[in-house]
Amino acid sequence: MTSPLAPNTLLYVGLMSGTSLDGIDAALVAIGPSAAPRLLETHAEPMPETLRQLLWTLCHADQARFAELASAEAQFCALQAQAVQALLAKASIDADRVRAIGSHGQTIEHAPQGHAGGAAYTLQLDNPSLLAEHCGITVVADFRRRDLAAGGQAAPLAPAFHQALFGRTGVEQLVLNLGGIANVTWLPAAPKQPVVGFDTGPANVLMDAWFARHCDTGATERFDKGGAFAKSGRVDTALLNRLLDEPFFHQPPPRSTGRELFHLDWLLERLEGGEAPADVQATLAELTAVSVARAIIDLLPGGGALDLITGGGGAHNTYLMERLHHHLPGATLTSPEAYGWPADWIEAGAFGWLAHRRLQELPGNLPSVTGARGSRVLGGVYAR
Repeated sequence: MTSPLAPNTLLYVGLMSGTSLDGIDAALVAIGPSAAPRLLETHAEPMPETLRQLLWTLCHADQARFAELASAEAQFCALQAQAVQALLAKASIDADRVRAIGSHGQTIEHAPQGHAGGAAYTLQLDNPSLLAEHCGITVVADFRRRDLAAGGQAAPLAPAFHQALFGRTGVEQLVLNLGGIANVTWLPAAPKQPVVGFDTGPANVLMDAWFARHCDTGATERFDKGGAFAKSGRVDTALLNRLLDEPFFHQPPPRSTGRELFHLDWLLERLEGGEAPADVQATLAELTAVSVARAIIDLLPGGGALDLITGGGGAHNTYLMERLHHHLPGATLTSPEAYGWPADWIEAGAFGWLAHRRLQELPGNLPSVTGARGSRVLGGVYAR
């Protein structure tokens, strides 16, 4: 930590593992009685290949054995503990100074509409009791299902944090997260006007999968760095149109999605065969740019100048950013670092903040985002 903390400041750790399955992000967050949340330290714990493969299999399995689930959960929890311990060591903070860990867990499947008329569900693999035992810190987890129980989508949850972090009275802003899935948050200038946020579709999940299929050399980085592979190809307009025919893109908010819809087989079913791999990659980047741009234009049909605060791994893809700017020429793409928050650490920070909301018995969802019947206190508490 580079500067002293104000009196009555509480420390939280936020943990996030997203659709990329590349590791666990851990963020140390300071929350005071009045100031905006402050990011003190970060740590990225890489995902071992054996665990990544196990989680990937579970995410795509029609059936899973309980022993597989238990094994994956135990390994995942041990990795979370490693991430927390490494984070606190970097920050020179003892565990007893941390008020709580906010754990998102690893989403295995997200079906807020249910399947074939069945019950709605969202499943995050997690073991907060074991994590509390490993770390000696209270854990807050299972954030999503309370919103789902109230009729909401259970996602995205980060827009409430975006409001706390970036919201300014009298200033209209948009926040775009380009993780595995892309989501956008509109923060209106009028304080009484509700925040709007929703998933726009795939960001990196399809690009990463296609890159791994054709270009993975066994290196740690399993993604198209800077969009170089995509830039070497040409957009296949016919393929792009087939991809954009997916009903999700035409569904009004509230809406959320994940790997259970946008995965490699979904893409393969829409290929005609013989496409150049680089052309498919370019088309996938265009799919992300076009679907994000259309969602924003639908949200704010007046167009004109936009301040678009862009974070997540996709913000480092320079080719994707070029295509996004092409489709939104009036947008100024601003890094969250302009607000003192690095682009890669918003999601992890959000779950530290949500843990604080839970312990203060304050709502963590925004009904205008998720479609829930009202504001709800999210998460269960697992004492150390």
